[in-house]
Amino acid sequence: MKRDEQRSSVGRFFASRSFLVIALVVMTLFTLGFARAYYQDYKVKQQINQLEEEVKLLENKKIESIDILKYVASDKYVEDKARTELNMKAPGEQVIFIQDLNEENREGALNDEYRGEDGQVLSNPVKWFYYFIHKSLPPGE
Repeated sequence: MKRDEQRSSVGRFFASRSFLVIALVVMTLFTLGFARAYYQDYKVKQQINQLEEEVKLLENKKIESIDILKYVASDKYVEDKARTELNMKAPGEQVIFIQDLNEENREGALNDEYRGEDGQVLSNPVKWFYYFIHKSLPPGE
């Protein structure tokens, strides 16, 4: 009889509302713990991916830096710098100078500017004034 009473009291406890409330609270705590752990795992994976991409970028930058260092340490770099900055030439090499025609045109344009009767260069607004009143510019000296 005692066993029947024990089974019935245990059975009543598992069938009661208090057991249901306790079970729901425990399940909620487990679920929240799982969700928190899952979120932390997600964040760690994001950081890992970000760091892996940063490593790839740094590796590419390292390779570029090594290539630049090799070029700077080479004789080709020294030769290029000597040619461009020191205006040197290689033995047996012939150098040809080509004048910039635009420079001559600029100097000619400065000499062709209109000058007033007193010899001063006319400003652009004065030139426009003569243009709008349909008068020719005063003869330059």
